Amino acid sequence: MNKRWISIIAMACSLGTVATVALTASQGTTEPIRTPQTGMQGDPVPPTRAAREERAIQEARRQQLAEKEAALAAKEEELKKMGAKIDAQLKAMEETKKRYEEMLKAEDERRKQAQSERVTKMVKLFKTMKAAQSADLLDKMEEDEVKLLLDRLDTKTVAKLVPNLNQPRTIRWVNENLRKRGEK
Repeated sequence: MNKRWISIIAMACSLGTVATVALTASQGTTEPIRTPQTGMQGDPVPPTRAAREERAIQEARRQQLAEKEAALAAKEEELKKMGAKIDAQLKAMEETKKRYEEMLKAEDERRKQAQSERVTKMVKLFKTMKAAQSADLLDKMEEDEVKLLLDRLDTKTVAKLVPNLNQPRTIRWVNENLRKRGEK
């Protein structure tokens, strides 16, 4: 080979490019083709320093990527476990809330029942009392309680009580009852 071809091959090798150089038949050489990967007669050429450094950098990057992928997989697994744990806690809280609401509802029903029983007893008491005594007690009670009792008393007992009751209170009760009946 002449020096010109050797310098071209050397430049190609130093640039890190793969170059295939073929001698023309006119030069009449039958030597094997030399590339950066192989020497004469197909012998491997030792990698250059730059190629070794590049491989080392690529290997380091692969290692970093593998570590990051492993860390991400571990985090993903941890998040899945946390999600399952939170779902279980949420379900337990919903069940507790449901039981609490049932308890409140039962307590409310119990209170309503007790209130109804107290009102029923008061209605019986006012029925057995004289009209003047009942009217005196009703005038001393709060208006909402009086309205409740008057609503629960029978018409005959209310007719006996009305002449003895505080007249503005009685008028408000009558007007309220008339409005309620007009809405129905």
